[in-house]
Amino acid sequence: MSDTQPNLSAAMSPSKLDSIGEASISCSQQENGFINSFSLFSEKAVDELLQSPVQGTDEHLIEFSEAMRTVAKALRRAAEGKASAQAEAAEWRRKYELERARNLQLEPKEQLPGQHGDDAIIENLINQNNKANGKFLNCCGRNGICSHEVLRDGEPDSDSKMVRKASFKLSWCCKGEQSDQHKHDIVSFERGNITTAERSSKQISLKWESDPQTVLVMTKPNSISVRILCTEMVRWLREQKNMKIYVEPRVREELLTESSYFNFVQTWKDAKEVLLLHTKVDLVVTLGGDGTVLWAASMFKGPVPPVVPFSLGSLGFMTPFHTENYRECLNQVLKGPISITLRHRLQCLVIRDAAKNEYETEEPILVLNEVTIDRGISSYLTNLECYCDNSFVTCVQGDGLILSTTSGSTAYSLAAGGSMVHPQVPGILFTPICPHSLSFRPLILPEHVTLRVQVPYNSRGHAWASFDGKDRKQLAAGDALVCSMAPWPVPTACQVDSTGDFLRSIHEGLHWNLRKTQSFDGPRES
Repeated sequence: MSDTQPNLSAAMSPSKLDSIGEASISCSQQENGFINSFSLFSEKAVDELLQSPVQGTDEHLIEFSEAMRTVAKALRRAAEGKASAQAEAAEWRRKYELERARNLQLEPKEQLPGQHGDDAIIENLINQNNKANGKFLNCCGRNGICSHEVLRDGEPDSDSKMVRKASFKLSWCCKGEQSDQHKHDIVSFERGNITTAERSSKQISLKWESDPQTVLVMTKPNSISVRILCTEMVRWLREQKNMKIYVEPRVREELLTESSYFNFVQTWKDAKEVLLLHTKVDLVVTLGGDGTVLWAASMFKGPVPPVVPFSLGSLGFMTPFHTENYRECLNQVLKGPISITLRHRLQCLVIRDAAKNEYETEEPILVLNEVTIDRGISSYLTNLECYCDNSFVTCVQGDGLILSTTSGSTAYSLAAGGSMVHPQVPGILFTPICPHSLSFRPLILPEHVTLRVQVPYNSRGHAWASFDGKDRKQLAAGDALVCSMAPWPVPTACQVDSTGDFLRSIHEGLHWNLRKTQSFDGPRES
């Protein structure tokens, strides 16, 4: 290699070398003012270098030129990936702020001269925030827990009928404490929208401010016992509670097959109507197992009404209510107050390598349990590069990786060796699947991070991503999955309270730490 270097330098004039050097260094300047050492040789500079007349055709020089071109391409892709991730994060932050501002508009406000579109929305958001800060300043100062954040629906279409929804408030409560400091509003729920602004380890209580009027009943398919119970429950809700009933199109057909009496039951016709369900429904009742709860949550791409899950499945980590006394349970829920668990969801976005910018991405997917990236039918190890807030975490080499919510900690993550976590704990579980390493242990990351899992260009095979066990997508080399905590949790009603239901579920469902008690008549310490 040493004998080829003089030829390479001799082939380039001093002016040519200076211009290439300046171009490569200027391209490497970062926005923070530092020079990226990996960009000192840009691909353009390398191409000019290689296309210059060279004295001789030494074999080593050809190999060196090919290696330089490969390195330049790899560095360019890495720089573009980092820039794309930063632009994507900024765009998501901007979209979130605009969406939040739109939801805060309960009624159209008169715009000031010169204000248009987003400017008027942001101005309205600032004004409302100033009013809220003035109203709740004393409360925040005394109690130290503050949210008072309200998400409201946008204005309905002119040709649609206005639906009046029930409202309720959520508050932290602590058993045995009479002080108002342990029980005050932390989330305001109005017209069907709920979001979390502040979290705590205390139990959460739901209290209706107006009577719920509309209920959505979701059922497990292909079950005769569920079908019979659904018929009985729908009739009781209509006759005894005078409530409007929504069901899936399949269930409505089954009810009409039973009797034409169920003509009052409503449903939806297309996906557009499904997106508006949260503006019509006050309460969701599920009849089935945890899978039915997952299915019900997937129907809501944004805010989710309170869910009352009845156990008609196998394990039932999310279904604390029994069907034998469903009337008493629903009476208590409709009357209130009741304890609820805010089950956090993950928002996942697939970014293809072929995308030219951050706008050419697929629709985000919300998961309540987990997103799994595995090797599929490939016989090769999965090779996944993982980043947390743009910081490199590790490279997963094994069968795959699970990114789970704390509600999903008792599902696939548990089977892969992850820890069981209380569902009220906000966090993201990082659990490898059969890693080819003795030191790769699972992690629990804070809720505010953004995770990026990318298939490297040198991967031997593709990876596959599945979301709560469905919507399977292939990830080719260069494709990435971006995952963060969604702002819309799933509020599920508790039979006792969040902690009591969680401990009961792992005791009864998994027989956690079940062991014979040690005999008392053995040897004792003297």
